[in-house]
This record gives sequence, C-alpha cells and structure tokens, in this order.
Amino acid sequence: MDTIVCDWQIVTVEDGGHRIGQVLLGTCVEDKSFRFGKGDYICTSKLVEIKPKKNLIKTASGSIYKVVGDGKKATVEFCDFELLRNGFNPQHVVA
Repeated sequence: MDTIVCDWQIVTVEDGGHRIGQVLLGTCVEDKSFRFGKGDYICTSKLVEIKPKKNLIKTASGSIYKVVGDGKKATVEFCDFELLRNGFNPQHVVA
C-alpha cells in the first residue's frame, strides 16, 4: 500500500441512472510514493477492487490506498464529476 487516506468516501458516478464506476475521495495521511503531501485532497481513478476487511482499495491505474476511519458513500452524475476532481465533495455537488 502506497497511500493512507482518512475522511474518505466511495463515490459512485452515474450517467442517466446507469453506473459508470466508482472513485475514492479523501485526505492524504501518508504517501510513500510522494505523489501527495499530508493533508492533500485525493480523487482517484476508477476503482477496480475493494477489500473491506483489509481497508484496501485498488484503482485502475494500479494504485493501492489504505483507508482509515469510517467512510461514506455518495453518488454523483457524470456531468458533475469534474467538480470532484477540482476539490468539491459530493455533498456540495448534490446540494
């Protein structure tokens, strides 16, 4: 695992009611790959594997994230997805 994330959410991205995929949003606690600094906002590429018992999440780009603490689930429309990439959280987008 390269990156530890807190205050995390798994966000389902939909287009017209059809699920496109899921991404992980959260705050960096530690990153051994040095892509993120402590406290940086993270929005991942598409999730390909979730291991809830180990708190591990793997993305399509091959990154592995360890999530700590309680997470949330949210859903956004594809047309709003770019807002997530720019730092908005799903609760701001849906409101």
